[in-house]
Amino acid sequence: MRLAHEIQPAVITLDVMMPGMDGWSVLRMLKADPKLHNIPVIMLSMIDDRMRGYSLGAVDYLTKPVDRELLHKALSRYYCAAEDICPVLLVEDDIETREVMARTLEKAGWTVSEAGNGQEALDSMSDQQPRLILLDLMMPVMDGFGFLTAMRARSEWRHVPVIVITAKDLTVADRARLAGNVEDVLEKTAYTREQLLEHVRDAVAACNISDQGK
Repeated sequence: MRLAHEIQPAVITLDVMMPGMDGWSVLRMLKADPKLHNIPVIMLSMIDDRMRGYSLGAVDYLTKPVDRELLHKALSRYYCAAEDICPVLLVEDDIETREVMARTLEKAGWTVSEAGNGQEALDSMSDQQPRLILLDLMMPVMDGFGFLTAMRARSEWRHVPVIVITAKDLTVADRARLAGNVEDVLEKTAYTREQLLEHVRDAVAACNISDQGK
């Protein structure tokens, strides 16, 4: 805990079985500390108890012996280059849905900004460029399609990954408009918390790898 306060790491890997204080106790302390609770924690253990880890706030769980490639992939999911902050822009007009999704993301260690429609999202991006956008399609003022058109027209925003989350029954024409402009499309209420976070991690990890190759 002392070291975590001193260096403020981007990610913490935490063993479960340790002398003195086990990993579960350390995880509870990390998530209860206002200065540390947003740091993503990956649990490492010989015992597969991932649901307990997730319920206590861990973002990932790997069983020992840990494969080096899997560990590298897990770490890359949570590493963001700029100041160890991973800002996610959540664009959703339904306040209740937006609040639930924001809490899920924040609990997993992401920094969330919110917008109620496409125009608000564009205004928000002028102040801070997100690492990822979660986008509803059916919104007032400017819908998700209009937002994508305006966003992709800006060279500095063209490569920001977008995940669409919608209740709209997409037509063939809708899917054609989204093709090449979004990383994934999720149907509202048809995914779990863990599935949402996995899609977010994978999109950001792919963006990180792309950035490293430039």
